[in-house]
Amino acid sequence: MKAIPKPTPETQPFWDGTAAGELRIQRCLDCERHYFYPRPSCPHCGSGTVEWVRASGRATLYSYVINHRPAPGFEGEGPYAIAVVELEEGVRMMTNIVGVEIVPENLPLDLDLRVVFEPRGEMHVPMFEPVAAGGGAR
Repeated sequence: MKAIPKPTPETQPFWDGTAAGELRIQRCLDCERHYFYPRPSCPHCGSGTVEWVRASGRATLYSYVINHRPAPGFEGEGPYAIAVVELEEGVRMMTNIVGVEIVPENLPLDLDLRVVFEPRGEMHVPMFEPVAAGGGAR
């Protein structure tokens, strides 16, 4: 069984978003920059005046590794891609790539991606898949 995330008070708005089919990140109201991972103050300017916003769900592939060895929660599912994607809003997040055969030929850097949500119990985990011609964020 795959690990099920456990929200904290700082991450609860993020997980509430995934349950609603939205990818939410934080934005500083002072310097107006987005950031991810959730935290109470802006990592750019230190301001505590921040808000949660809905991200577009669009990203590009920044980096990845193809894992062929079983890991807890991924037994029998290899290979799988552990990736860093850069959201349209300029922030990077770690995720998995799904919806495509996991081979280097299918994973060129800067590949256009869109968010999808994998149900895990009552939680929904954001993953990214390649954008099909004419496709948009879900």
